[in-house]
Parts: sequence; C-alpha cells; structure tokens
Amino acid sequence: MEFSASVNKLTQPLVKQLIDNADKLRIGVSQLSNGTTIIDAGITVPGGLEAGRIIAEICLGGMGTVTITHSPYTANWPLSVNVHTGNPVLGCLGSQYAGWSLSHEKYYALGSGPARALATKVKDGQTVPVELAYQDSADATVLVIENDALPPIEIVEKVATACKVDPANLTIIVTPTSSLAGGVQVVARVLEVAMHKAHALHFPLENIIDGSGSAPICPPHPNFVKAMGRTNDAILFAGQVHIFVKGSDEAAEKLAKELPSSTSKDYGKPFADIFKQYNYDFFQIDAMLFSPASVIVTAVESGKSFRAGKLDNALLDQSFGL
Repeated sequence: MEFSASVNKLTQPLVKQLIDNADKLRIGVSQLSNGTTIIDAGITVPGGLEAGRIIAEICLGGMGTVTITHSPYTANWPLSVNVHTGNPVLGCLGSQYAGWSLSHEKYYALGSGPARALATKVKDGQTVPVELAYQDSADATVLVIENDALPPIEIVEKVATACKVDPANLTIIVTPTSSLAGGVQVVARVLEVAMHKAHALHFPLENIIDGSGSAPICPPHPNFVKAMGRTNDAILFAGQVHIFVKGSDEAAEKLAKELPSSTSKDYGKPFADIFKQYNYDFFQIDAMLFSPASVIVTAVESGKSFRAGKLDNALLDQSFGL
C-alpha cells in the first residue's frame, strides 16, 4: 500500500496523552503482572466524552481527527462527533475496524485500533497480515476493546504474541458500550462503516482518496442491547459521510446510490428491535445495513458529486428515547 504511515507510531503520543491526563479524563490506569497497561474508560470510573474522543483518534491509528461539536443537522440531537482522515482506507480499515475477535472461556470482545495492523496469522503456511495488505512494524502497540469487563490475562498474552511485542509494551483500552466514552468511540465509526461497505460492494479501495463523516452522539443506556442499538442507530439514521474518489462518474454515482443504510432490507426500525427479531444473532442481520444514513460521493477527476440517502429524525428519536 502506498503512503503506508505507521499507525502504531502515530498513536503512541495519544496513548501517552490518555495516561498522563488520567485524572483529568476520569479514567483508570493500571498495570498487570506481565507489565501490560490497562486503561479503564468507563467500567469502574466515569470516563467521559473527551476520553472517548481521544480513544476514537487512537482507533483511527492517529490518521485522523475526531472533534465534538453541536450541529443543527438533526431535529433534537445537536451533540455530534465529526471524523476526518486524509487516508480513510488505512485509518478506518487498517486500524479502526473492529475486526479482531478475542475470546477466552466466557469472555468475548472485538478488538480495534493499531494492534490489528501488527497482528499476523498463518495462512497456507505463510505468515500474513490479519487485515488488508498492510503490515505495520513497531515495538509498542495499543488495542481498544468494547466490553464492560477487563480482559483476562490469557487474552492479553494472546494479543502480545500475535503482535510480536513484549507485554510491557502493550496497552489495552476498555470502553463499555453503555459508557459515554464507549458511545463516542463507536459513533466515531461513521466513516469506517462507509469504507467497510464500499469494500463489500467491491469498490476499488485504491480509488478512495479522502473522507469525512459525522453523526449525533447518542445518550447512553444501562441496558447493553439498547446501548449498542443507539450507537448503531446514530449512524444508520443520522450518519452523514462525504467521500472523495478517483475514477469514473458512473462508479462514483453507483457507490453513492448503494452506500446508504436505507438500501438494506433490514432498515426501518431501531437496531435493538432488529437484533431481538433475529434472536440476538448478529450474523443474521443484513451486513449492508451497517452504513451511514446519507452520503455524498465526489468524483475528483470530473468535479461532479452524487448524493443519496436520507436523515430519519423519527427513527432517531424513537431509538434515543425521546
């Protein structure tokens, strides 16, 4: 991959920022017996929106900026997260995408962030990267886990081994979905879900050259399914992205028409209800649902832009509990 900056080196200052400002950000920092640093961003501590914002930038591999602002875009939910990265394929798919399944006994979690770019797996006798054709190299790394419990030492050791780093040079950040920090870092995936769907639609990733997205920050909910539902619905009903692409106008227009969440057969009710309908089996849900509500795709070589999708205030209000 051309211009493949090191997502691990870029995130180390952000990890240091979290640790150095732990009291200010109301997060917990502790060391395991093997030297691994564990950051609690909302299990036994309050955490907050700002912790979530920095964690979202860590998930992006230091390849982008995440800001929190108020926006008049939705009728009732002005608090919004804005995400921009100058290399959305590397930042979103190479780092932010929560594609690393981690399990030990009853503990299960998805990992995201720069550690994914270090992790390798053996395929057909060859050691290959876990994601994309991108392999980072670094002595220290960080993984973000969405869970309401700290990971067991076995998972920590598994991550260190897969990344070929000393456990003392590994930091694991844990963000519960029902926490403020957890909500922000999930909704900040608004651009990443667009990249992932573009990939699933077989749009050539090398033709995506820039991107930006925003979505309302959902109110937290103590129930895990409802909390997860709200973070998804923020993107499905009110996420908006603008992607800049190379290639033909026809390809850009086709991407714009196929990207919005409303193209999915499962679109039309809050995510928690859909999840329940499929007996809480995530993999039964149409994968094409996971995308922003509204998209603009600009073809940079012609200057033409194509817009599709829509904001749905009624469904957003229903999900967010108004």
